Amino acid sequence: MKIYIVSLAAGILVGLIYALLQVRSPAPPAIALVGLLGMLIGEQAGPVIRKALAREPITTSWLRTECVAKITGVEARPGAAQNRASGDNSV
Repeated sequence: MKIYIVSLAAGILVGLIYALLQVRSPAPPAIALVGLLGMLIGEQAGPVIRKALAREPITTSWLRTECVAKITGVEARPGAAQNRASGDNSV
């Protein structure tokens, strides 16, 4: 139940932002998809900022497994980075 309340609150907040920006809602599909992509990318800014503030290295493999996987919904396969580096293009 809590997740639904949070989702509703987030939707209300986005609706208020739409009103402030004078954007009609619902937005056309392309604009809505770009907005959703921005939300997904924005969600991943937190972990990156926390890692940077902790002075921990932000590597490409960490970004791929932690951020890109959450944005695209496709989990990175174990060893995929090594296979790519060795020239193995098998799926």
